[in-house]
Amino acid sequence: MRYALVTGGSRGIGKAVSKKLSEDGMYVVINYCSNKEEAEKTLEEIKVAGGKGELLQFDVSKPEDIETVLEKFSENHPENHIEVLVNNAGIRKDNLQVFMGDDEWNDVISTNLNSFFYITRRLLKDMLVNKFGRIINMVSLSGLKGMPGQTNYSASKAGVIGATKALAQEIASKKVTVNAVAPGFIKTDMTAELNEKELKRIIPMRRFGKAEEVADLVSFLASEKSSYITGEVISINGGIY
Repeated sequence: MRYALVTGGSRGIGKAVSKKLSEDGMYVVINYCSNKEEAEKTLEEIKVAGGKGELLQFDVSKPEDIETVLEKFSENHPENHIEVLVNNAGIRKDNLQVFMGDDEWNDVISTNLNSFFYITRRLLKDMLVNKFGRIINMVSLSGLKGMPGQTNYSASKAGVIGATKALAQEIASKKVTVNAVAPGFIKTDMTAELNEKELKRIIPMRRFGKAEEVADLVSFLASEKSSYITGEVISINGGIY
């Protein structure tokens, strides 16, 4: 049984990914920061469906928390290590740049970009030693084309895209792949305040995507079937270009 860690795995796309990887037969480690109730609910749904997993609480933007919690996890699972990492946790603090405060910039960069570095670095060694790993980074349409009012969010996701391509080249010979998934407008809590009726006009498929559709793509990238795909950014956006 492979172990998978999904950051921000209790709600939205993270929840759908956690449940799908469990269906694929993986032991799913669900990271959350503050919403314990939703995390427990997600884990319970996994267990009711016959899957296995556990919760890990830490703030992905704080390297000390990451080190402490993942070190304890390793001690509790000496015979296992995380082979599939889905860097999914992210936040938005939208504002026009002329009005954007330092905290709005720094918080988004820390949570969305710095967390990729801290968590991936911590888990990478075991993947390299064992010559197998799947690192899947959740980016965004915003990181590919930029979105007004999201200079912080767009910068953070574009940064992860660049890091994905660079890291993939560093470790490809060790059978560890690194890919990014770039969702467009997906129906989740994060997009709940958007004007779906208006935005559907710019989507060729004329609808928002489902979190489960993103999870299916992550499932493929986490599997043996994707072994010759690395350094890629795969869009799932209903045809927006």
